[in-house]
Amino acid sequence: MVDLKSQYEKIKPEIDAQWEEILDSCAFINGPAVHRFQANLEQYLHVKHVIPCGNGTEAIQVALMALGLQPGDEVITTTFTFIATAEVIALLGLTPVLVDVNPDTFNINVDAVERAITPKTKAVVPVHLFGQCADMERLLQVAEKYHLHVVEDACQALGADYQFSDGHTQKAGTMGIMGCTSFFPSKNLGCYGDGGAIFTNDDQLANKLRGIVNHGMFVRYYHDLVGVNSRLDSLQAAVLDVKLKRLNDYNVARQSAATYYNSQFASCSKLVVPQKGKNTTHIFHQYTLRLQQVDRQKVMEYMAEKQIPCAIYYPVPLHMQKAYTSPRYGAGDFPVSEQLCKEVISLPMHTELDKEQLEYITTNFLAAVEKAAL
Repeated sequence: MVDLKSQYEKIKPEIDAQWEEILDSCAFINGPAVHRFQANLEQYLHVKHVIPCGNGTEAIQVALMALGLQPGDEVITTTFTFIATAEVIALLGLTPVLVDVNPDTFNINVDAVERAITPKTKAVVPVHLFGQCADMERLLQVAEKYHLHVVEDACQALGADYQFSDGHTQKAGTMGIMGCTSFFPSKNLGCYGDGGAIFTNDDQLANKLRGIVNHGMFVRYYHDLVGVNSRLDSLQAAVLDVKLKRLNDYNVARQSAATYYNSQFASCSKLVVPQKGKNTTHIFHQYTLRLQQVDRQKVMEYMAEKQIPCAIYYPVPLHMQKAYTSPRYGAGDFPVSEQLCKEVISLPMHTELDKEQLEYITTNFLAAVEKAAL
């Protein structure tokens, strides 16, 4: 699904030089490489504060911790996403309130968010799924109306742009009170291990976040807050800094591959290609289609025979996961997400896809769909 080796070979001299410098200095934790990357990412995102941390899951956890929410407070998020988004809400003793998504963009349905708001609701965590932004203008309007915090899960959309009705644009993760991202190796901006970051334009929140990720400590061995140990190490920061200079090019390469896929699949009535929201760019962390009247398992078996990877993101919505079963939800309550889980399939999507590979993938995928049609 991702060709990190070929990508590394193109940037190997820079990566190796950066790592050699860090190994020579032994500045492994909170060293110059971390500060350099932080400053460069702030400039790229046009945001005042980037707080690096250990991974994307911890980024969301720390962001919610900084809001001072109390056990039992409700946080609204989508049921069609990776488990981490709801996981941290539950871990903090908060109540995850799940809502359905839009069938075209797969992103959180803002009307459903508004219907789910109660006096206990304190925050909303929209997920910018698969590489494009949720409907942030409407969501921010709803949040302002009900005095809610918006914490963006931008783990799959770093570099995507959202345009507001007045014409100004902002990067994914910079529109709410805080935004969070993951630097997992397969992400559009990925390191060679784990990593994450939180973004904010709020000076007081930024200071609090820096304390929380460092054991709640602002002065060494004096702990003012309950915190965690969540740090981005220097080796990973160096990788990210090298890749950050290429992030826009990486995203264009993904968009080019998606355009090719779309052109090859457009005439197939059994496929629904990814739909882009009207106010957002799509940087295709994943290229996810919907199969219509097709046996998905047979498609995957055929693709495996041709040694072409494909994946299902996601096979089970959060409200039907064992760990998150709740009397407030049941099968059929979120029909769009439940149908998507039965239909979606993702094809290889990365920066190194060439024309020969794309032709091989699309030819065989169309053949697989034809064979598996119901």
